[in-house]
Amino acid sequence: MRPSGRNLDQMRPIAIETGVTRHAEGSCLIKIGNTHVLCTASLEERVPPFLRNTGLGWVTAEYGMLPRATHTRMRREASAGKQSGRTQEIQRLIGRSLRAGIDRVALGERQITVDCDVIQADGGTRCAAITGGWVALRLAVNKLMKAGDVISDPIMDHVAAVSCGVFAGQPVLDLDYDEDSEAGTDGNFVMTGTGQLIELQASAEGATFSRGQFNELMDLADKGVADLVAAQKAAVA
Repeated sequence: MRPSGRNLDQMRPIAIETGVTRHAEGSCLIKIGNTHVLCTASLEERVPPFLRNTGLGWVTAEYGMLPRATHTRMRREASAGKQSGRTQEIQRLIGRSLRAGIDRVALGERQITVDCDVIQADGGTRCAAITGGWVALRLAVNKLMKAGDVISDPIMDHVAAVSCGVFAGQPVLDLDYDEDSEAGTDGNFVMTGTGQLIELQASAEGATFSRGQFNELMDLADKGVADLVAAQKAAVA
């Protein structure tokens, strides 16, 4: 029995609210159970220096957690004067994942920055950030297309991510904090809407896992991403 009472292959409730901020070109608040992430996409008519005069656009991301997103208050990273290694790793993952679904030639020489701020954390924050970040990106690109600033849609496919792991000896989908903190195996699966793999992060936290168990986790990830993509489609319809 999972602590939440969910079935092994059951996602937490998914809710995506769009247009939650006034100024960003695209924004959403994504809630996956008790994990809540605010995602905003900001458009700039410039690219980093290494891409100037290449005709290629760029999508990048930043990630952060509010001090009371977790059970105890965390110190703001700005007050420490630097980002943690975990924050840097997660925001690079988000950027890589979102770029995998973008035609950078069609985007043109402009940059979209996706900011993902965790309001409340209960496991799977990086996965929620990727999934919600795609919605914010989609909305920002919609504005470009409506204005006629791009000729063809630069978004090639949906991008979403879900966690899967081995908890109490059973492969389970969409780990919450209680499961994540006790999981023998923990993994994050980033995929496209058509089921193509973008990135896998899986590790044995307490015990090794078999090829058969990995295949079961992969099957769970397929189901979870399909549920998330359905929620994305409903949000941007």
